[in-house]
Amino acid sequence: MSLFLEVVPVSEAVEVVRRIAPPPGCEDAALEDALYRVLARDVSADIDIPGFDRSTVDGYAVTAADTTGASEAIPAMLQCLGRIGMGSTDAGSISPGSCRYVPTGGALPRGANAVVMIEHAELIGDDVLVHRPVAPGENVVFRGEDFRAGAVVLERGRVLSPRDIGVAAAVGADRVSVVTPPVVGIISTGNELVPATGVPGPGEVRDANSYLAGAFVAERGCRPVYFGIVKDEREALKNAVSSALDRCDAVLVSGGSSKDERDNTAAVIADLGEVLVHGIAIAPGKPTIIGRARGKPVIGLPGHPASAFVVLVAIVDHLLAAMRTTAVSRRTLRARLTQNVPSTRGREDYIRVRVRDGEAVPVFGKSGLLNTLVQSEGLVRIPATSEGLEVGEEVEVILW
Repeated sequence: MSLFLEVVPVSEAVEVVRRIAPPPGCEDAALEDALYRVLARDVSADIDIPGFDRSTVDGYAVTAADTTGASEAIPAMLQCLGRIGMGSTDAGSISPGSCRYVPTGGALPRGANAVVMIEHAELIGDDVLVHRPVAPGENVVFRGEDFRAGAVVLERGRVLSPRDIGVAAAVGADRVSVVTPPVVGIISTGNELVPATGVPGPGEVRDANSYLAGAFVAERGCRPVYFGIVKDEREALKNAVSSALDRCDAVLVSGGSSKDERDNTAAVIADLGEVLVHGIAIAPGKPTIIGRARGKPVIGLPGHPASAFVVLVAIVDHLLAAMRTTAVSRRTLRARLTQNVPSTRGREDYIRVRVRDGEAVPVFGKSGLLNTLVQSEGLVRIPATSEGLEVGEEVEVILW
């Protein structure tokens, strides 16, 4: 317990959680079930994409040199040899002075190297008048221009978006290898806590942190497992954490991390493994604990929901990303502060803000209040090297 509240910088805490993140497993998933999963192996193209030269517009497949100098006043005249149907197995060919009609996505005939848009051409009998020249390759995608056979199209560690799913289908990957979702145990501790369904009596509050942490974990592509509320009793908490370690890849414990006589979380982690960090130079969230037991991370979060959420964003997000072998993904925007925000040098502060018309309006409130979470759109980080931010200063807002 020698690390008890010996605060470390946020950057060091992030490095610790990354280092202790257990490697994930992997499993095969059907493409239709792989949305927002993390790729465990690269996906490569099985064939050239596209597999043939194709038009990107409705128009006439031509030899570009035949259109040199074409204009409205003096069009180029080409003989039309017919139409190419979609899905045609043989697009035929053209020779200098001739062309063929081709629809968007249709195959180019042999001898063609460009397509004149239909808007720039006029069909008169069997002849086509071209009113604008085209360059070689114009309005054409050539075979393999999108992806060559064997080329990596989606890299390991990528979170599969709807766009990625479409690309995977195009290269024949109907099944993909994805990271098995890490399982994270969620425990709340405190004699004052009652379930969300209960009515708090004097000195009691409903358990918000279980749901807050669980939803955060689920949003990051992990699977939360809830172990309920545990009283401020060392053996009870030890049993709960031990049970969670049996079933989960990591454990989050909210409450019991403050420096007082009820600080059971650090003691339990020490009993089951080792405390690596107890105290981070961050506000709110200073008494956060980072430990490891049975080779698995155990994080002690502050009991106040607003403080706990800041630690989830600043620290736990990096653990969950490392457990999925992906990068932390955050939505941010730039805005200007509407007032001065003081800070203490040596401590990284996270200020809740509302964003209105390009302005970041600080939402100040006591750490135990919940209303700042719903009245704000995100956080502004004040570096530990700063003594605060000034009104009008441009800042980066980390959006919820």
